[in-house]
Amino acid sequence: MNRIVIIGATSGIGLEVAKRYISAGWRVGAAGRNKEALERLRALAPEQVATERLDVTEEQAPTRLTELIGKLGGMDLFLLTSGIGSRNCELEAGVEIATVGTNVVGFTRMVTAAYAYFRTRKGGHLAVISSIAGTKGLGSAPSYSASKRFQSTYIDALAQLAHMERLDLRFTDIRPGFVATPLLKHPYPMLMRPERVADRIVRALQRKRRRVVIDGRYALLVYFWRLIPNGLWERLNIRAKE
Repeated sequence: MNRIVIIGATSGIGLEVAKRYISAGWRVGAAGRNKEALERLRALAPEQVATERLDVTEEQAPTRLTELIGKLGGMDLFLLTSGIGSRNCELEAGVEIATVGTNVVGFTRMVTAAYAYFRTRKGGHLAVISSIAGTKGLGSAPSYSASKRFQSTYIDALAQLAHMERLDLRFTDIRPGFVATPLLKHPYPMLMRPERVADRIVRALQRKRRRVVIDGRYALLVYFWRLIPNGLWERLNIRAKE
């Protein structure tokens, strides 16, 4: 039976992906901050699901990951879905720093722990959810867009490192557009349902895609974003409606 560990499995995209892997017969290691939500998920399939309360911003999170892998009997696929972000035109320092704490420090903490596990086994599949926001710096969400660029670049670097170390380790960088989850506190265009996004993520993971933008509308949007010269981009007014 294949085994997946999902960090951030208590809500939103992570929860929907977990449900799909349970239905597919995988053993699922679910981690997140909400203990009650973890118990509800485990109740869906007690024989398949192992849980561990884990906060990526805490130093002991890698230890919690190791404990969860032990409960699961190993790990074939690691998926990190945890992340935060806020519209912050006011540039409140606390918001920016908290975003970096989760999306950069916490991300690095968990991804390096997963890489270390796969290194000892000479291979595996490591996947993360970044965002199309990492394509360009968004003035309405500076720390969020910068942290998502960091995540994608970090995975690029690890992919090169794995090749240097001759590991059979696959990577998937999943870049959704705007998803209707509690993370978004303002209305955004082209919102996607978490269920639809989860279906596409599972397909991308099955195919071991290296990078995937979800969905086609956002892939087209990102294509045109990349064509905009930086000087022009800095003069655009891109923000969520109040």
